[in-house]
Amino acid sequence: MRLTKPFRSRKGFTLIELMIVVSIIGILAAIAVPNYKMGIIRAREAVLRENLYSIRTSIDQFYADQGKFPDSLTEMVDKKYLRILPTDPFTKANDSWVIMAPPQPSDGSKVEGSVYDVHSGSNLVGTNGTSYNEW
Repeated sequence: MRLTKPFRSRKGFTLIELMIVVSIIGILAAIAVPNYKMGIIRAREAVLRENLYSIRTSIDQFYADQGKFPDSLTEMVDKKYLRILPTDPFTKANDSWVIMAPPQPSDGSKVEGSVYDVHSGSNLVGTNGTSYNEW
């Protein structure tokens, strides 16, 4: 009487089969992970574009209503031009925006306010090749 089955009739996977499956999974992961990371970066860039657009539109509306530029970004929140100050998706802070002062006219008149434009506070380079703080 035999207690063990012949080698060929045993069920399961061989080491070679397992190694092939693991290598295929590795190849698929090597393709998927960079695409996933690029998708995250593109999503953050879209959020940055939207936040910049929102702030800049609010600055323009503030100027149209008040006849001057805001003195700070928080003034726009205080006067209800923005509900909240958006967060920069790359610095993950709402106080890292780089504020650009209004250009002074050549005729010598003075422009009131100190917030003319905003840029991201991040020094990273975007997928289009320009730094986020130049957007």
